[in-house]
Amino acid sequence: MEYMTKFQHMPREIQQCIENCSECHQLCLATVYHCMELGGNHALAAQITLLLDCAESCQTSANFLLRNSELQGLTCALCVDACTRCAQACERLANGDRQLLDCAKICRFCANSCDRLVRMATTLPVEKMPIFQAS
Repeated sequence: MEYMTKFQHMPREIQQCIENCSECHQLCLATVYHCMELGGNHALAAQITLLLDCAESCQTSANFLLRNSELQGLTCALCVDACTRCAQACERLANGDRQLLDCAKICRFCANSCDRLVRMATTLPVEKMPIFQAS
């Protein structure tokens, strides 16, 4: 991604988390449309809400990471929870459906990536987080 070159001073783990969050956001939104087309249990309000919650938490986490917000640990923790729940729901409904399986997969990548940052954030005071320090 071209815009990421502006953030080369960020540790690779943070860059990867931003990329995972952005990809998860996009795929969850695409999966909303897919589920609406499938109808039935796929289009129930709970499933659609979960996909939208996941997409929004991913977008928010990426934004907070990009601006080095003091609240990034909290948004990443929310993202871990939303992505984990979304992955589980997509796997339950998938029955071999490629879109739902892909959505579950990126949700798990994103959850793992955010979880690593949450763990890092809980071991360091916010002012010592290496987000914008030279590597």
